[in-house]
Amino acid sequence: MEDARSDQNDKTAGIVIIGNEVLSGKVQDTNSPFLLRELYEQGVRVLRVVTIPDDVPTIADEVRAASARFDFVLTSGGVGPTHDDLTFEGIARAFDVPLREDPTLKALLERHFAGRLTPAALRMAMVPSGTRLVRGGDMRYPLCVVRNVYVFPGVPEILRAKFQVVRHELQGTPFLQVRIFTQQKETALAASLEATLDRVPGVTIGSYPSYDTREYRVMLTLESHDAHQLQEARDILLSLLDGSQVVGVDDPSEITRTPGEP
Repeated sequence: MEDARSDQNDKTAGIVIIGNEVLSGKVQDTNSPFLLRELYEQGVRVLRVVTIPDDVPTIADEVRAASARFDFVLTSGGVGPTHDDLTFEGIARAFDVPLREDPTLKALLERHFAGRLTPAALRMAMVPSGTRLVRGGDMRYPLCVVRNVYVFPGVPEILRAKFQVVRHELQGTPFLQVRIFTQQKETALAASLEATLDRVPGVTIGSYPSYDTREYRVMLTLESHDAHQLQEARDILLSLLDGSQVVGVDDPSEITRTPGEP
């Protein structure tokens, strides 16, 4: 489990996975795990991941709420030419703006289809008014951004390539982390974790039991944007734990951005 107190240095994000095929189990979602890892590395804390159907009112409700709550919203899926690709329509409704034909997107589609542009394919040029087009890298088709909503396709390979292009925009303050490994049970640790959070509320503490190793029973992670605050919490927590049960501790000089195993 993980317990976090408010840290105003945080940049936050919500991820909205859109697609009946994901909800029915026909397609496995690999996009949200990728985005979670990448955003963490960027110092952005993801506070919500939701999977929803191809339904305009549902898309509108989720995007509207997420846009108001988080610094960044990342959607995946529903941007193709078929009848169930409704993401742009839902986002337009979320912000109460019309869909419009973007001339840049239309020109790209005309060039790509070389005289074979169908009305269905042309739907991909219909985007919410105020959409910003982001181009870069090897992308043949821009990423569409509507306010703070980054609209990614559902195809994992394309999503990952487009993420790299806007990575610099999705930036927060890097997370720092130290770990403590103990043979104590989680039930015996709860009071010490709560007391540490009360004294250093800007730190996030995670408690992760392990059942496949004898080296430790629980790994504790302490995370913050502030190295001094992190070391203070580490020292307080160690003073509260049963020292005879602690089997591993990250040294303060080894504060790292990358979580890992001992």
